Amino acid sequence: MTLLPAPQRLRLDDGGHRLRSGRLIHLAVGDRAASLRIGAAVRDALAAAGVTWRLSAHGGSGPEIGAAVTVDPGRVSRPQGYLLAVGRARIDIIGHDEAGAFYAAMTLRQIARHARGGVLPCVRIDDYPDVAHRGLMLDISRDRVPAMATLYDLVDLLSEWKVNQLQLYTEHTFAYRNHREVWADWSPMTGEQVIDLDAYCRERYVELVPNQNTFGHLARWMVHPRYRPLCEHDDPAVFHPHRGVFGTLCPTDPGSIALVDELLEELLPHFASRQVHVGCDEARIGVARTRRVVEERGTGRVYLDYVRRVHELVRRRGRTAQLWGDLIIDHPELAAELPDGAVPVMENYAAGAPFDTYCETCAQAGLPFYLSPGIGCWNTLIGDTPTAMANIRRAGMSAARHGAAGLLNTDWGDNGHWQHLPVALPGYAYGAAAGWAPERNADLDLPAALDAHAFRDAAGVMGRLVCELGAVSRCHEALAGTHGPLPAWILIGLPGLVEQLAGLSAEALGMAEERLDQTMAPLAAARMDRPDAETIAAELRNGTGLYRHALHLWAARIRAYGTAVARRQLASDAEVWPRRTIDSDYAALPARARAALEAELAPLVDDFRRLWLRRARPGGLADSTGRFERLLAAYRGQLLTGMMKRQCD
Repeated sequence: MTLLPAPQRLRLDDGGHRLRSGRLIHLAVGDRAASLRIGAAVRDALAAAGVTWRLSAHGGSGPEIGAAVTVDPGRVSRPQGYLLAVGRARIDIIGHDEAGAFYAAMTLRQIARHARGGVLPCVRIDDYPDVAHRGLMLDISRDRVPAMATLYDLVDLLSEWKVNQLQLYTEHTFAYRNHREVWADWSPMTGEQVIDLDAYCRERYVELVPNQNTFGHLARWMVHPRYRPLCEHDDPAVFHPHRGVFGTLCPTDPGSIALVDELLEELLPHFASRQVHVGCDEARIGVARTRRVVEERGTGRVYLDYVRRVHELVRRRGRTAQLWGDLIIDHPELAAELPDGAVPVMENYAAGAPFDTYCETCAQAGLPFYLSPGIGCWNTLIGDTPTAMANIRRAGMSAARHGAAGLLNTDWGDNGHWQHLPVALPGYAYGAAAGWAPERNADLDLPAALDAHAFRDAAGVMGRLVCELGAVSRCHEALAGTHGPLPAWILIGLPGLVEQLAGLSAEALGMAEERLDQTMAPLAAARMDRPDAETIAAELRNGTGLYRHALHLWAARIRAYGTAVARRQLASDAEVWPRRTIDSDYAALPARARAALEAELAPLVDDFRRLWLRRARPGGLADSTGRFERLLAAYRGQLLTGMMKRQCD
């Protein structure tokens, strides 16, 4: 029996509980709404095993009582903890609080999936979380804004796995009433949709925390004339992403704080949460408008002053501010000067991330803090399971060991959010396990857990397939970059790519493709009990098809230029637009090779569009596929500099 997360303590007893219809679920939770909510969760869990039980608030004993649900902090000492006993005669659930009773119901749901012939295994579980706040942050600003149905399904999945916080990372994808030009073409979240999602989350003991970046990463704002004067860089001639200041608000401009004040004033009332994540990561200052003040006072001090002003806006509204840990990582000497109540979220996505060091720095400064690992899927197409699991495991262990307030797992969408949902599920699942009980889940059989509680695959194919898919690039070290497997970068055409892959051989590319085909071979044998089973299979075929195309593209480049070709330079604005350098190599490939590559990529892009619209909104799709269109143009011997500029803008 595989549970997700694996509980702290589990004892299997002899015998089984034979389910029979017509019994009662006795509720003694206290709050009527909570009783109905938790009782319904127990009833639905057993219905999935084939029996129909009714809820009752009268009497707690007698042969007609099949299950009893109680909240009693005297018997369960840890917050969110629970006792679950499946005996031969009845099922008992005791929660420390409402959340604990709900989590017991979620565990019962998973046990019911293992029922055979209407018999549940007799088991006693004593369970509780090691980390109080266990969250997922989903990027909805790098093109892919999920449809509401997708978000509801995600909340259902996360709540079953005992994740109790969700954040939707936002730059320009909330429909602010006074800023229509920023979000008009991006299918944003509306206020009403946030209110509905917030209520849906609360019914499942998930806190929907508002997340709006308020310093860097505001490029989608700065491209509009109304906001450009607020940018750190005041020279339009160098107003582009490769300078690193694109999208950073000038911290000394009063208009920057005025804009943030207005955004928070409108955004926050849509959320019941008393927290808000204000971002403040990767802000590049001291290069233009703030050069002089940074030279006088130092980057860290100017950064800190701006963070303090943003925090004050949050404090005035009775909220707690979360913010990324860049300031502490880069300037640990200033950690103790963060404003009281601010909660740094210490992020690092490497397998060997120094989370213990982050914990010690925050503890010495007296700061509550979160740790933030990542699922490792962005810029990969098919995931990077080994890095993600090592990174998440390390974060969970450090969080539990040092008493972190929370663990916030992340799913970013850099460069068009090309990764499809199925390859994100291993990271979501392992993040949930590592946040709940990291020691107990260190050796979790993740493929089995995914088969049982994500893909519902009776054939036991999908869990192993997606985990092994995320390790394909590791079959040749040159394909595994520091920020994810490099084939996605081949399609994106990132600067510096030629140097990183200069020694890669055609034979190595062939080995990777063979490993890819071997991993995907069992897909047809999967038996997923999900309404989107066909979509999942199609998404995996599309992602692996794009990955395979990247291997074919680089192999064609090797055949044309050799393995150590010098990087070609273009005289016209090559420094400003370095992507043109690699595009020019692609456009100069032999005509026959380009024709074959175009014929392979074009239908993959069509499928990508079709699959995108099954789970996400149309806004952002053109921007995401625009990178593919640039590549297709290169295969036709063209260089779309203007299109690239519009995409980057």
